[in-house]
Amino acid sequence: MLCILHGWLLEGSGSNLWTRSVVRSLCRMGETVHLVCQENHPDRYDFIAGAAVHRRDGTVDTILSRETQYPGKCYLHQPELDGTLPVFVWDKYEEYSRVVPMVDLPTSEIESYIERNVCVVSRLVRENGVSVIHANHAVLMPTVAERMVAAAGISFTVMPHGSDIEYAVKKDERFLGYASAAFEKASRIFVIGDEMRGRVLKVFAGVPGLEQKLSDLHLGVDTSDFEPLPRERRPGNIARLSQSLASLPRGKSIAQESEMLRRLPAVKDLGGLLEILMAASRYDGKRPDEAADQKVALIPWTRAPTLLFVGRLIAWKGIQSLVAALPLALDREPGLRTIVVGHGPLREAMEALIWALAAGRRDIVELIARNGGTLEGNADVSGGESALDDVTSFYAKLRNEARLDDYYATARRVLRSDSVIFTGYLTHTELRHLFPCCDVGVFPSVVREAGPLVFLEALASGCFPLGTYFGGMAASIDAVGEGIAPEIADIMKLDPKNTVNDLARKIPLALEQAPRYRDTFARLARDRYDWSSVSRRFLRETNATRDAEGSRPIVALEMRSTDLQ
Repeated sequence: MLCILHGWLLEGSGSNLWTRSVVRSLCRMGETVHLVCQENHPDRYDFIAGAAVHRRDGTVDTILSRETQYPGKCYLHQPELDGTLPVFVWDKYEEYSRVVPMVDLPTSEIESYIERNVCVVSRLVRENGVSVIHANHAVLMPTVAERMVAAAGISFTVMPHGSDIEYAVKKDERFLGYASAAFEKASRIFVIGDEMRGRVLKVFAGVPGLEQKLSDLHLGVDTSDFEPLPRERRPGNIARLSQSLASLPRGKSIAQESEMLRRLPAVKDLGGLLEILMAASRYDGKRPDEAADQKVALIPWTRAPTLLFVGRLIAWKGIQSLVAALPLALDREPGLRTIVVGHGPLREAMEALIWALAAGRRDIVELIARNGGTLEGNADVSGGESALDDVTSFYAKLRNEARLDDYYATARRVLRSDSVIFTGYLTHTELRHLFPCCDVGVFPSVVREAGPLVFLEALASGCFPLGTYFGGMAASIDAVGEGIAPEIADIMKLDPKNTVNDLARKIPLALEQAPRYRDTFARLARDRYDWSSVSRRFLRETNATRDAEGSRPIVALEMRSTDLQ
């Protein structure tokens, strides 16, 4: 019996997407999975058969019990916390009064969080036949699993996802210690490609026998959720997107968007800019905009070339590189429409940057570029004002080449009010309709990532993907490159040291090639990256650790009635 430990939610991208995709695939295969996480809406996930909240007083409240369409079953367990949720990067989390980057928490609170999860997992092991545990990230769930080894002899596996190493392990010796101790006791450590393998070996060089424990597990995509579309069928998908948005609560209002644009011309200094951006950002960022469906419906989908960015709107995801490159890309593709999906502290700053470029307000453009760290709130970067240094470097190069005046003139000429559309936050329920309608997907992260799942979703949709050529993105591009012409694979590669220029040059090239490779990309995704193959290997290797180490099996196959009734 498998138990998966995941400290956060199931919505969104990254490890959340990995978790729900693997669990859904395991349920399709007929497996029973106990999932420990903080998801507040288990009813939204059709593979979850039962869910319970484990209260701090030891009682268990059933919040969901139902039949599903899957031969297997997932039971979700949510440990009730004390109101504090440790995270890698600050974000707003529903129902948590105190969300804190774990590096900012005292050890006593970290230990309290670990022990709270240990208490819940111990009960699962005791009552539900759990014989092997998988823990996501390098911290803190592997420490929970490690303590179960001492208590019950349960074997466990670990999968670092990248953000844990960058935002916690590298920043704070405590978390290096937690992770190293867990890695030493883990039976297997899954890594996504050579880049993550190298990163783990370097960061955890002191862990004995580490290399022998590493096992490659590539990322996946649910190809049944994505279908390439010819241009004439795109309006139908957009209608379905609008239907899926119709009943959802909304985030940023039309009034907030209009008020920000009305006030921006009066900006004279950083203080004035911050005041306007803060006022415009007072909404629930994890909701689609009030006008999201109206905005996408206005795009002429049967004829306009379309570009899609999906990701957190922070400097590390590179949204600023895309915005800075758009004037040059639009100069070559005047009809281009860019859709930006996501939320984050740089959203309003990027909207202001686009407005300033279109309005010829060089003073505001330079104000934003110089003060990226302040505008982002320094929540997601280690540097201060250098958060947008890829943009400032690009502008400095243009200035040195006496091309900056031409750039601003071009921006003012080609940027229109409908050139760039911000939709707010969309889940994969909505993205499955949007991805196949877009010609090119852009993922210009400025930091190495273990494995960008959105790259594979673009591929499965027949959407030509562009990504920064390092880390897990480079591994994904190289793998795809084995099935296409070298010159086409080269278009996908964005130089991490020259990203803005590369975007400006390669977006038009990708748009030109996209129709020819739509079906090829989808076929590659289907043949090589469907989650079913990932889940089969994951299950085979986790079960192998149990069998090899003789973890004691417990026969019960279902959650006890006290847990779900």
